[in-house]
Amino acid sequence: MKQKRTIAKILIDLVKKYPVVTITGPRQSGKTTLCRMVFPEKSYVNLEAPDVRQFAIEDPRGFLNSYSEGAIFDEIQRTPELLSYLQPIIDDDPVPGKYIITGSQQFRVREALSQSLAGRTGLLTLLPFDWMEVKPYLDLTNTPKTMLYGFYPRLHDMKINPTLALGDYFETYVQRDVRQIVHIKNANLFEKFLRLCAGRVGQLLNLLSLANDTGISHTTAREWISILEASYIIFQLQPWYATISKRLIKTPKLYFWDVGLVSYLLGLEREIHVQRDPLIGNLFENMVVAEIMKQYYHSGKRPRCYFYRDSNGNEVDLVLEKGEGLSLIEIKAGQTVTKQYFKGLNRFKKVIGDRIRLGVVVYRGKERQLRTDWHVLPVHSISNLRHDILRNYAD
Repeated sequence: MKQKRTIAKILIDLVKKYPVVTITGPRQSGKTTLCRMVFPEKSYVNLEAPDVRQFAIEDPRGFLNSYSEGAIFDEIQRTPELLSYLQPIIDDDPVPGKYIITGSQQFRVREALSQSLAGRTGLLTLLPFDWMEVKPYLDLTNTPKTMLYGFYPRLHDMKINPTLALGDYFETYVQRDVRQIVHIKNANLFEKFLRLCAGRVGQLLNLLSLANDTGISHTTAREWISILEASYIIFQLQPWYATISKRLIKTPKLYFWDVGLVSYLLGLEREIHVQRDPLIGNLFENMVVAEIMKQYYHSGKRPRCYFYRDSNGNEVDLVLEKGEGLSLIEIKAGQTVTKQYFKGLNRFKKVIGDRIRLGVVVYRGKERQLRTDWHVLPVHSISNLRHDILRNYAD
């Protein structure tokens, strides 16, 4: 079964407005499947194929002349210089929706786009399945299983054991893509670094500690973090700032785009392993944060998402900005609501309460609750949380 993607509607709208639409996202997030399902009539060109790539590099004009009616160019980061030859073709005949481009390394692709196709392409980001997309495959009330399996489409479509599938993913895509970007002499050292990142998921990013524990320099650690971001393996959540008296933490937090990959890197192979792991709270937080981010990206929006923490340890896991309004999301892995769940929200409200439009606690329990100031939602019901947030803003 090929699951219809949330972003498909946005993609169809963009091809009516731009001559080129570019879709970036991690390997195996479903970019190729999406494009071929939405545009079955278009020629499909896989630039990973050595002979095709050689043609595109050695004779770009002849290559593009072969697809004068338009095409899907898959994995454009393998031949980014092709975009320079595409620009005059588009300028001469700017027919909307003529070319669809995909890429798996955002820095390289976006740099090439900014040089050649600025203003000529719509941009979308396709991430692994979001909550709505994964529902046909998983019982989302079973959070340990959800965190073990993660959200990569192929794993669910093919019903592959998650340990096997994610192990193959790591060997085939993560390490290979890294080697395409920069030469790493010791692959084992890089794997150690990535596993250490998994052990720090949901925590403040401490590059010096990561470097020391891996046995590499601080500069190398920074470079490897950038590479992992470029390949859509990790992302950094930035702290939220305001002109308030309390000193705020200014270090970003580290998350992975797929919680299943984190579970694999931590050596978790069964649901009971997830349930008993001391990092279950961090895994749960990562899953929810990534889901909220996906809801924005899959709606064609760029999220303005942050976290809040002051020097006294008062924290809110997610702060979402829209105009002057703020929505707060606190994430708790427990199954029973306690007053401690609202501590960070209440503290934030005292500091800057007039801007708050909505406050939500997401937890592993089963029941919704409506408190005086805050909403409480079970995690399995957050598939439309972005829309719930937007409804609380005045136009």
